[in-house]
Amino acid sequence: MQTHIRRGRGFTLIELMVVMVIVSLLITVAAPRYFGSLQKSKETVLQQTLAATRDALDKFYGDNGKYPDGLDDLIAKRYLRALPVDPITGSNSSWITVAPEDSEKGRVYDIHSGADGVGRDGKPFREW
Repeated sequence: MQTHIRRGRGFTLIELMVVMVIVSLLITVAAPRYFGSLQKSKETVLQQTLAATRDALDKFYGDNGKYPDGLDDLIAKRYLRALPVDPITGSNSSWITVAPEDSEKGRVYDIHSGADGVGRDGKPFREW
């Protein structure tokens, strides 16, 4: 009697290495694009957030004849539902407020991001 020993059919080490090399090449191509599009999205959200908040500041001034004394005034008087989160810093407490030239007109004339670094256009976030 002769018995045959069946060997399991699996992958060889070479085949596994080839697959790993292909996967790593795909990741090295896809990762920079992913992180680049993620940064672009954050910058777009920041621009929209700044525009909406500045619009609320202008409406507050139009209705009250002066700018708010703090960003919380925009929420208290329902110009904003909540203080927006800076998408770059991930915080709603990092905003930099700019006072108007005439101090009798309030304390918050404009708002800027408090994030360090620069955008894709080379302009610092704090100047947006």
